[in-house]
Amino acid sequence: MHTGKQLSTEIDATVPTAARMYDFYLGGKDNYAADRAAVEELDKVVPSTRRLALNNRRFLQRVVRTLTQEYGVRQYLDHGSGLPTQDNVHQVAQKIDPTTHVVYVDNDPMVLVHGRALLEQDERTVVIQADMRDTDGIFGHAETQRLIDFSQPVCVLFNSVFHCIPDSDTDGPLALARRVRERLAPGSFMVMCQLVSEDPEVREFVTNFMDQATQGHWGRVREEKDVESYFEGLEILEPGLVEVSTWRPDTEVAPRQLTQEWIEFGGVGRIPE
Repeated sequence: MHTGKQLSTEIDATVPTAARMYDFYLGGKDNYAADRAAVEELDKVVPSTRRLALNNRRFLQRVVRTLTQEYGVRQYLDHGSGLPTQDNVHQVAQKIDPTTHVVYVDNDPMVLVHGRALLEQDERTVVIQADMRDTDGIFGHAETQRLIDFSQPVCVLFNSVFHCIPDSDTDGPLALARRVRERLAPGSFMVMCQLVSEDPEVREFVTNFMDQATQGHWGRVREEKDVESYFEGLEILEPGLVEVSTWRPDTEVAPRQLTQEWIEFGGVGRIPE
């Protein structure tokens, strides 16, 4: 199991991070020239990535709205939350019920700085710095303990982050999903999706490019069958595991990806009661 190494508190503007690249794709301002240059190179091979990022963000918002409104979820633990943009998890959920508690987890020091500034006045929402594989550290963190009651249903989010984790018997996405699931009360939810491609050349290019660009802070682009394995033992909510723009779209004219060289694939699972 991942014990968690000392996390950096220094922001290095010269090395791209997935969080800042994602921020740029979403139209944010918390990114540097190195992030924008990496995005430009990535777009040459996988041009649908900006649309993919926007669709993924909208998927997250629909999931949180659905689970808060229709399933009564009032606790969220968001792994690898990224930089705060518009309509974050706490904003979507607290619009429905202001008493909802949210814990954001990220290892990027820039996320910590911006997140804490944003949430200074919010007693029900917090950002903690941790490696998302450090389950003991996250679940045992004083702020997590303050805000989340694990004897009650909680929604754990792994939204578009598993591709940042390398394969490993103890630390890979499958082991992590199982480890977290064992700690959750019946009726809890797990939201999991990641970048997949059925094209081996795309998988290899993006995996190698992002691994080099982020100096090793990357896992790999996987296949749909890998994502399906994360949901073992869970009841999967309709419409099942899908390309995320098709998960309960708000309208029939919701934006779809124009090209399919890679997609964001996943869904929502519930721990049986």
